[in-house]
Formats: sequence, C-alpha cells, structure tokens
Amino acid sequence: MGEVSLSRAFAREHAALAGRLAGVLPSLFPDRMVSLTDAGEAASTGPAHRVALKRAPAPSLTRAGGSFALDYAEPASEATFAAVIAALCGRRAPVAADPESLSILALADRLAGAEIPVLINGPTGTGKEVLSRFIHNRSPRRGKPFIGVNCAAIPEAMLEALLFGHQKGAFTGASAAGEGFFRAADGGTLLLDEIAEMPLALQAKLLRALQEGEVVPVGATQPVKVDVRIIACANRDLPLEVEEGRFRADLYYRLNVFPLTLTALRERPADIAPLAFGMLLRHTPEGAKLPWISDTALAMLSAHGWPGNIRELENVIRRALVLAGGAATIEPVHIVFDRPARLVEAGGRSAPSAHDAPGAGGQKLAKVVQISEAQAIMETLASCGGRRNEAARKLGISERTLRYRLASFREAGLAIGGGR
Repeated sequence: MGEVSLSRAFAREHAALAGRLAGVLPSLFPDRMVSLTDAGEAASTGPAHRVALKRAPAPSLTRAGGSFALDYAEPASEATFAAVIAALCGRRAPVAADPESLSILALADRLAGAEIPVLINGPTGTGKEVLSRFIHNRSPRRGKPFIGVNCAAIPEAMLEALLFGHQKGAFTGASAAGEGFFRAADGGTLLLDEIAEMPLALQAKLLRALQEGEVVPVGATQPVKVDVRIIACANRDLPLEVEEGRFRADLYYRLNVFPLTLTALRERPADIAPLAFGMLLRHTPEGAKLPWISDTALAMLSAHGWPGNIRELENVIRRALVLAGGAATIEPVHIVFDRPARLVEAGGRSAPSAHDAPGAGGQKLAKVVQISEAQAIMETLASCGGRRNEAARKLGISERTLRYRLASFREAGLAIGGGR
C-alpha cells in the first residue's frame, strides 16, 4: 500500500490544506508514497515525488523533475487544492477529487488484483483508458505489456488479423506473419476500446478467445495459447445493443464480470479544477514557466457543461496556454470554449445559434456539411421508426457506418433527437 507523508511542519503551517487532502490522497496513491512538506524543511531523502508548499503574496507553481514548489496566498483557494493534486498525480496517473471518481478508483484498485474481465462504461472522453491503465499498473501484470486497441478505428477487414495475428500469405499483402494484439499482450492486459463497434462475426471469435484462452491466427489451423486479461470499454448502452441484436449476449455476459461506470465530466464537478491543472502540467514544456489558473478562471471552467468531457477540457487549456502567451496567470479572458454546435431537432430543423445572428458571418463549409448530413440521417431514421438497419439500407451505407456517424455527431455536440 502507498503512504501519504505529511510532515509535522506541513501539518502545522498548512493545516487547512492538510485536512482537505487527507481524504483524497489515499485513494489516488494506493501504491506509492508521496510527500507534502513545508518549503522551509530540508529536502526529503525518501519519496522522489515531493511537493513543498509555502505561503506567499502571489501563487505560483515551479517544477523540477518529479518535485514541485508551490506558493499560495489563500489556503482555502480551489486553485491551491487543485494544483497540489495535479502536481502529485503527474502526467499519467488518474487526476481526481470528486467523491464519485475517488470511489471508482478505490474500487478499481481492489479489483486490479483479480484475474477477471472488466467492462468500463461511459461517454467518450471521460478517461476510460486512463482508468484501464490504472487497473493494469495496480495488477500483478504491471510488468507485462498493456496494449490498447480502438475497435472503431480499425477497418473491419483488418480487425481479425490485427487482433489474432496472421500467417504469411494468409491474404493479399501478407508478406510476413503478424503476431496480432492478443499475442503482443501475452502475460499482460489487452484494452478493447469501443467494443460495441466490433462486427458480430468477430465477436464470436473473441468469445472463443476469452473462453479457451487461445487464438487462431488468420490462415492457421492450430490455435495458439495466450494469457491475456481483457478490459473492454463502451460508450454506448451495451444491454440495449444486445436487445437489438447488434451485440452478442454471451459475449456481453463474459465481459460484464465487473462493470465500472464513468460519468460525464459535468456530473463530477470537483474533478474539473485538478484536471485543468493536470492538463496545464502536461502541455507546458519541461523547463518552461508554469502559469497559475486564477480562481475566476476556474469558476468559469466549473460553470461550463463540457459536452466533450475531458478531451474538451484539454483543448480549452491548450488554447489558454497559447492565448496567455507566457503570462503568469491564466485569466477568464484566456478561456475560449469550443464553438457551440447547432442542435439538430427530431423534425430536421436546426435550432438557432448565436453564430447565426445577422452579421455573424456564414458557417464553415465542413460544419454546414455535417449539419446537413445529420439532418438527412435523422429524417431517414424518423421515417423508418428508428430502425437503424432499415435506415442504413435507404441511405446506402452499412449499419456500422450509420452507428459511427451518430456517435460522431454526438461527440461533436450535435443534439441528436429521434431514432435510437
């Protein structure tokens, strides 16, 4: 187990922060020791990951390797608390402060040692891959490979060969044998992201691989044993996919041994400020001066709805770093949210947008095309009573392509009404 080290001087000088952090840090660092000290103390020879704090007229954050020096003016400030958490978490560890997120991490830590599949549900951009890596890094397999596969990003014709491997000459262009992701992850963890996008025929082969612990490479006749832990992620309602025949029930129950659910960022507001500082640390080059995020800017971030979840927050912080141009503090003037997308109603009409006001100028062609495409798809779905297979036939596209289009519209912030 990890240990949170609060020095006596820290507890005395920074009591307001110490009490608040004590309820958060054990869930974030179950596997390593972290140290919070007063800046006046001598450097610790213990844990390398150290944050030294002191009161000062103006807040600042300075990075030196894996350690940080943090000056703060107000101990009760949301920015101070968020900066401490982000500094301790580093670049790849989960960053969280919301009670719901901390409970998920505590649960993930408990199940990491079990050799069971995990199914992580949640909207796009909520941190499912980060949670998957956390589980892998806390498991006995942490010294072995962690391989992530996005099932929606690989062409359907190539997915089987990339998952299970292939023999030389198994298909046109196979000039050499390929081991596939299952064998590449042997002994470790295989993350199957967007599992709902996997074709039905391939789902049957995946089920066999999970049940038998073996794969049959394309072009081979003999199975190959593999030892892989599966973590699957889905941003759609898998029980509904099963009910509508787009996902195998037996595979769903095989994967759903231990489900975890990540909610949208707007539903865990206490995570926003630490994540914002975490993105700031990630995207400020090593050696460059780290800006501070003002409380007013954090309040502006907390009030936003975040339809793009953590990915949208990352975009906003990267944009703010550019606009701040080396300034000591990121202020509300540097916060620019993604342009609100038009809302496509079930009736096919586009809801008015602030960008449609007279004199606002026309929309970019790509946005117009996307809105027109969404409108055509929604009208076709409505005429088919929401039946995707029938709508796909009328549109001249595959049902898989239709699902991908609907998911991309939602990800872009288009409020899709009607259909399923």
